[in-house]
Amino acid sequence: MAGVLNAFKQRYPAIKVDYRHFNSTDLYDRFLAEVGVHKPSADFLFSSAMDVQIKLVNDGYAQPYASPEKPNLPPWAVWKDEAYGITAEPIVFAYNRRLLSVSEAPRSHVDLERLLRRRAAALRGKIGTYDVEHSSTGFLFFTQDLRLSNDTWNVLRALGGASPKLDVGAHEILARVSTGEQILAYNVMSSYALERRAMNPWVEVIFPEDYTLVMSRIGFISNNAHHPAAAKLFLDFLLSREGQTELSKRFITPVRTDLQAAQPHGGAQNLQAIRVGPELMANLDHLKHAKRIAEWKRALGR
Repeated sequence: MAGVLNAFKQRYPAIKVDYRHFNSTDLYDRFLAEVGVHKPSADFLFSSAMDVQIKLVNDGYAQPYASPEKPNLPPWAVWKDEAYGITAEPIVFAYNRRLLSVSEAPRSHVDLERLLRRRAAALRGKIGTYDVEHSSTGFLFFTQDLRLSNDTWNVLRALGGASPKLDVGAHEILARVSTGEQILAYNVMSSYALERRAMNPWVEVIFPEDYTLVMSRIGFISNNAHHPAAAKLFLDFLLSREGQTELSKRFITPVRTDLQAAQPHGGAQNLQAIRVGPELMANLDHLKHAKRIAEWKRALGR
């Protein structure tokens, strides 16, 4: 965020931005805790945990605002003028080319399953992915994979046979792939993976050929914002050509329809955008959420 924050400061020098970074679950918990005791909280929130963000919007924590940048966004990226998709980031695999040859690297989810079964012993403890139980973002990717493909269960069972290392953040997962401590990362955001590749030529990124999920960091202006006008300017800037160009410098794919991705990815026919809207809440019911977590654990053999 450094580049976009500096650019915003140059455009609006009178506005001070206090930017705080949390993982998706901690962000959600902190915001609700502060609002619950009527303590000043964030004016603007954005997170990769799309389902949780939509829940906050649906529960009345957002205020409507028709950004002038809205006509430049795809229809799937806006809901009720309250929730805005700020990025369009493919979900990818990444691997270390010193430890896995290009010819062996999986090109699809089916390829990944076959690799995991064929080389289960060699890959044991060498695969990294999200801890779906403790990461809202990881849970989102898991449930969206299920929506698109029943083969997800086969991939997870094969993954369980390799005893994967689980984390709540992609940075930790990709750091181990970069050092060679692990061989492959499953279901991580392309922005982090492409940045890691730029720092380490041994890291390679795969946009799955059967389908590639595209997630968006959803932003909204708090209904209790103490600085609503500044928050609106910040949202507009994030969605503007200037703001999106700044984000793309850090390998984040623009959501705007009039800007091209800086990095090549799979064909458009394989990209499956996760729509910003109420359907994202389908798995957040307490009982359904618990059921999905239990199913995920069983599939991984945990």
